[in-house]
Parts: sequence; C-alpha cells; structure tokens
Amino acid sequence: MKAEDLRAINAARAAREAVAYVVPLAGGPGRIVERGADDPLAEPLQALFATGKSRRLEGAAQDGGDLFARIYRPSPRLVIVGAVHAAQVLAPMAAACEFAVTIVDPREAFAAADRFAGVSIVAEWPDADVLALDAETAVATLSHDPKIDDPALQIALNAGCFYVGALGSRKTHAKRVERFVAAGFGEEAIGRIHAPIGLNIGSATPAEIAVSILAEIIEALRKGGR
Repeated sequence: MKAEDLRAINAARAAREAVAYVVPLAGGPGRIVERGADDPLAEPLQALFATGKSRRLEGAAQDGGDLFARIYRPSPRLVIVGAVHAAQVLAPMAAACEFAVTIVDPREAFAAADRFAGVSIVAEWPDADVLALDAETAVATLSHDPKIDDPALQIALNAGCFYVGALGSRKTHAKRVERFVAAGFGEEAIGRIHAPIGLNIGSATPAEIAVSILAEIIEALRKGGR
C-alpha cells in the first residue's frame, strides 16, 4: 500500500467514512473506492460495505482477474433520543450488538446514570453539536415530545443517517409530516423516517418495542437502507 493511500484511509476513518481498498490478486497497485462513488466496483462493493466484511471479488478486475477488497467501515452508532422505558432495554441490547450507544434527553430526571449503566448519557437538548451525527449512525427518537424529537429527526435527515426512526402512532406521524413539510422537508426526506418505529411484530411491552426497533436498525445497517 502506498503511503498516500494509507494516509487517505486513515483520514476517512477519522472522519467516520466507509472506504474500500481493492488490490488485484495477480499483482499490481491497489486503489481506494469510497462508498457511494461512481465506480465500476460500486455494485459488488455495496454488499461488502453493508456487512463490513472484507473478501475476494472474483473476476472483478479490469483484466477479468480477481480482486481482494479490504473494507474500512466505522463501527455503527445508535443515538437514542428520549430516555424512556423502551430505551432502557434498547440501549444494552444495541451495545451487545456492538453499537456505540448514546442517550440524549434534556430531562435530567429521565437521563439519569442509574437508569442507563455503562451508556453515554447527554442531558441536553438535541442539536447538531450534541448529536454529532453521520452516515454510520442510527437515530431513534422515543421521547414522544415534538420539542425533543423533531429537531433530532431533522438533524438526522440532513446528516444522512443510515436509519431514522420515530416513536408514535400513524396519526402522530401524520401531524409530524405536516410540521416537516412546513419546515421545508420534501417527500423523499420525510419518507426516510421509519414511523411508527420498529418492525411490525405486534410489540406490546417496552422490551418488545426495543426488540422491534433494534431489528429494524440492524436490517437497515446490513441491507444498506437509508
């Protein structure tokens, strides 16, 4: 690997951007391919970026030979907005699945350390600096309070997070859509919000809701949904 390629990869990792380094197995120089780039390897690399796994790409080289693609994808983050009961279950489950979890809630009585052991807690109103979102982050808004959830959702949409979900009924989401349209968000952006949040498995308890949310987040992570 050339020194300039190593520097570029390290810069991408520092910026939490996914890249691949592809090398012809028959010999020759390797090159960097950014996720989402207009590149002949974009399609075969898409599945590798989704799983984060490096592997051989048979017949993918320009001369018909094989390549090896080394994937550099940042560890996924989960930002949970709203320190509610479902969040208490979701946080440790997501951590067990190797997500870096942050709880954000300006209500200090909810965002208490004894309710979320071992999880990063931010007892502040959600804004861009507090959330620090990127494309490798999932956002789940659970507070059920538009004053808390709406700003986080809007920041998440603008940041291109791979998953954006919001707790609430279809009626609640319809009102949310009206607010977001008034705020200048288009149909495509609003359509990226998973609402009601979670896979439809008939969840009835906070723990079951947490299971449905995490399953939907993992589905988006591994299938490349945004």
